[in-house]
Amino acid sequence: MRHVRRDRLLSILFISPSVIAIAVFVYGFIGFTGFSSLTKWDALTPDFTLVGLRNYTRLFTIDRFLSDLRNTVTFTVLFLAACLIIGLFLAILLDQRIKAEGFFRSVFLFPMAISFIVTGVVWRWLLNPGTTQTGSSGVNLLFEKMGLGFLRWGWFTDPTIWHIPADSTVGAFLTRLGLGGLTSSYVGISLAMISVVIAATWQMSGYTMAMYLAGLRGVPDELREAARVDGATEVQVYRHIVLPLLQPITLSAVIVLGHISLKIFDLVVSMTGSGPAFATDVPAFFMFDTTFRGNNFAQGAAIATLLLIVVAALVVPYLRYTIRTEAEL
Repeated sequence: MRHVRRDRLLSILFISPSVIAIAVFVYGFIGFTGFSSLTKWDALTPDFTLVGLRNYTRLFTIDRFLSDLRNTVTFTVLFLAACLIIGLFLAILLDQRIKAEGFFRSVFLFPMAISFIVTGVVWRWLLNPGTTQTGSSGVNLLFEKMGLGFLRWGWFTDPTIWHIPADSTVGAFLTRLGLGGLTSSYVGISLAMISVVIAATWQMSGYTMAMYLAGLRGVPDELREAARVDGATEVQVYRHIVLPLLQPITLSAVIVLGHISLKIFDLVVSMTGSGPAFATDVPAFFMFDTTFRGNNFAQGAAIATLLLIVVAALVVPYLRYTIRTEAEL
């Protein structure tokens, strides 16, 4: 018993510095940020006068923040769809036991080893549309050389917002909810945001490929062979057997990619900034601007708290589901 108590005490002593550091520098700062969002701190000098939820309600009256929400939805939907589709396609190709599989797997995974800052700088060069004085550059120049000049586009310099038509299904639904005005203001797709989606997809689709490839290698060959013996085509094998078994992989990929997309910052900063007319602005960049350039610390804390709540709403249920599944096993 004496040895057990001593070992337990030593264990507590060893982990206590980490516990204290996490409590102070993670949860303590989260608590301070949440408290600051409820105050009147809008200058360099701290002002901890409580104002309740005023900073939160005011955010939803700021056009820039509403545009940020639209851009975040656009980026998240397109980014998730592109990564899942491309990642699954590449995984299926590699699962065919092709020659030099290790080489191609490394090539597809290589972009993940690069930081979003580097990715943003490189894709800013590639998607630079050029000017009328200097002519086309980057991808637009490639289109010209290939005789595909009609594909030239302004990329991240294009401020166009494709709005949802009022007579569409989504537009009619919003109108019935009394939100018909949104179809002509904040609900839509920022075309400049597509450039950011391309860069992010290039970096993260390899990660999705690796997840799906691991899942495919875990599907028993006996199931596939049994389906083929019963007359199933290869498409039917994947549709009715392989893809349903990959649902946990898809869920994990959605959680990981989703939380990246919701708090994206470094890629946007290095590639486009807020863009023309805030066409590529995101909440994290707005938080940086309003906090460290505008010195409105309370409003910046409110944006940070909202981001934390949204990410937690995505991640926490997944963690609970994972823990419960492991406990059942």
